[in-house]
Amino acid sequence: MRKLTLAAMMAALAAGVAPGAITGVSAAELRIALQDDPDVLDPDQSRTFVGRIVYAAVCDKLVDITPDLEIIPQLATAWNWSDDGLTLTMDLREGVTFHDGTAFDAEAVKANIERSKTMPESRRKSELSSIETTEVTGSHQVKFTLAAPDATLIAQFADRAGMMLSPTAAAEKGVELGLQPICSGPFKFVERVQQDRIVLEKFADYWNADAIHVDKVTYLPIPDTTVRLANLRAGDLDLLERLAAPDAASVKADSSLKYAEAVSLGYQGITINVANGEMAKNPLGEDPRVRQALELSIDREALNQVVFEGAFNPGNQPYPANSPWYDKNTPMPARDVEKAKALLKEAGHDKLEISVQVANNPVQMQVMQVVQAMAAEAGFDVKIKATEFASLLQAQSAGDYQGSQVGWSGRVDPDGNIHQFMTCEGGINDSKYCNPEVDALLNEARQSTDNAVRKVKYDEARQILKNDLPIIYLYHPTWIWAMSSKVEGFTPYPDGMIRLENVKVN
Repeated sequence: MRKLTLAAMMAALAAGVAPGAITGVSAAELRIALQDDPDVLDPDQSRTFVGRIVYAAVCDKLVDITPDLEIIPQLATAWNWSDDGLTLTMDLREGVTFHDGTAFDAEAVKANIERSKTMPESRRKSELSSIETTEVTGSHQVKFTLAAPDATLIAQFADRAGMMLSPTAAAEKGVELGLQPICSGPFKFVERVQQDRIVLEKFADYWNADAIHVDKVTYLPIPDTTVRLANLRAGDLDLLERLAAPDAASVKADSSLKYAEAVSLGYQGITINVANGEMAKNPLGEDPRVRQALELSIDREALNQVVFEGAFNPGNQPYPANSPWYDKNTPMPARDVEKAKALLKEAGHDKLEISVQVANNPVQMQVMQVVQAMAAEAGFDVKIKATEFASLLQAQSAGDYQGSQVGWSGRVDPDGNIHQFMTCEGGINDSKYCNPEVDALLNEARQSTDNAVRKVKYDEARQILKNDLPIIYLYHPTWIWAMSSKVEGFTPYPDGMIRLENVKVN
């Protein structure tokens, strides 16, 4: 945890030394506090939300989104679908260079897609599984041929599956590329000190350099929300992500700070290990009645009020209630302690000890402490295991957990919030939940371009998942940022990313 330097700054002022002389910070540096330390910095291997924030500065994608969730060009300038929905042709931006000097072209796109689909460590396989072949049809044109129509593909290209790495670096470094990512974004990687900082510097040959007004970016992982805000107020930071909801009013009232927010596309919940190795062999993992009892012991509305002062949105699905994809036929269940006790007893338990891991930041710890207290009234003895976030994800992947309080930042297309978590071969299915009927429904939803048809498929899947409960959804966050009044040009996005185009530090 980083320590406050306010006292040192005050001492420097008393001695007549400017604070900049202590910190060595110029007006062209932007210091951003992250709630967690990212995992590996390779878009194919990684899965952390904060890693995506770093990628927003380092790795351009084929397409991006607007704050209103429209898909817009980035490295691809135009695209069109064949009438049968089986071929997608993309025209690519010319004059783009990767940080190592390699030219961006159609061959680079083909190499990236093949890496994402075939590298053993890749988590993007399920996102790109519809692509059968990638064909270079011109120096700056590619054609994707699909095995079946895939309405989600363009949205996938707006995230990690569409991030382009230098094919030269990828071929040379393999999985080690995650130690020093080489992309074509506005900033290039300089150094990383685990749990301390990630440093980037402006890429002089960036294709959209006129929109970049910062020379250096330093990301500082600071899990404690109180410390993050104190550092911002002390002048040691310029911007922080995920301001704690109870601190919103004080930031809005502080003339030296600015406040921004956007409703999230994602969720927070409790992922249950149902079939991921030996740790799944317990009543919580093996009996859906136990999971149903745990859900019924939780009052989501009360959780939102106690932890977030009502600022977030309670929920029981991958999508919030205001989403067109929300299933109104499976509304959020009210807390029912007596029914929870009855289900637990039916499963053969009056009392049951379960273990849930949680990221070691104050907000998520408080979430689990509230859940712990509620569940206790239904007969659950919840043991909370606090751990560093990247380690938490590693434990999930390895199956070294019973339950895990974790979330997902959300995607523009609904597929991104459910398919890779609930299908048998999903790239982030850490539960190892597998139901062929759910697989069929979610795959069919991908293949239709008719949203009404897709909605029916998602709703049918929800009818199964609400009983199986490999994930107990809890709430949908609101992204909240706080920044120095010296920061200008910041635009909040529903995906929670920090895009640095047009951002200035005065």
